[in-house]
Amino acid sequence: MNDDVRSLTIDEWVVRWRPPLDGQAPQPVLMLLHGWKGDENVMWIFASRLPSDALIIAPRAIYATPDGGFGWHLQRGETPFRVEDFSPAVEALLAFLPELQGRIEAEMAPVTPSGQLFDFSSINWLGFSQGAALVYTLALLHPERVGKLGGLAGFMPEGADSLAASQPLKGKQAFVAHGSEDETVPIELARHAVETLENAGAHVTFCEDAVGHKLSLTCFRSLDSFFKS
Repeated sequence: MNDDVRSLTIDEWVVRWRPPLDGQAPQPVLMLLHGWKGDENVMWIFASRLPSDALIIAPRAIYATPDGGFGWHLQRGETPFRVEDFSPAVEALLAFLPELQGRIEAEMAPVTPSGQLFDFSSINWLGFSQGAALVYTLALLHPERVGKLGGLAGFMPEGADSLAASQPLKGKQAFVAHGSEDETVPIELARHAVETLENAGAHVTFCEDAVGHKLSLTCFRSLDSFFKS
């Protein structure tokens, strides 16, 4: 396990990132997106299940939430949330990536060979709860920026079905995990997310277990297998 987790601040963005343990350049990038009221620290519980050759990045969401923490959309008074609620954060995140890549590669340059160190062109994405909704939105709007994608205890925003109709995710691998006892995001929303991803052309691995708004041990193991295969 690599404990070399570093912090970086660029304008309004706050990021924690971990260099790869092994592998050769250009190395894969895996982005961790937290849920409502989370921050750049909360997703590291999943790091031990992720590939050791990946650059792992966990950004803080750009909107402060009323009771502390951060979110990926401007709060509205009604639900469900729509694709349009998440698209500003999607575009902001993608616009931030070139500068983020430059800063990280500059920091790594003294200890690594010259040239492109990391593959930011096709990132692997993993989101929890609202972060999963952001991952789904990003994948449907910008499939060319996605390698693999994973959604944990999340939901598919309204309006995604029309985006899925053209099968933008054809051939891509997706992982969805959800608790059947989740009272925050009901299991039916996860099943709808799976259906939408499949309609979009993705090959979906679905792990459902009898837990609440969290990841079970069984699904932890499935997550491990998914990103390391």
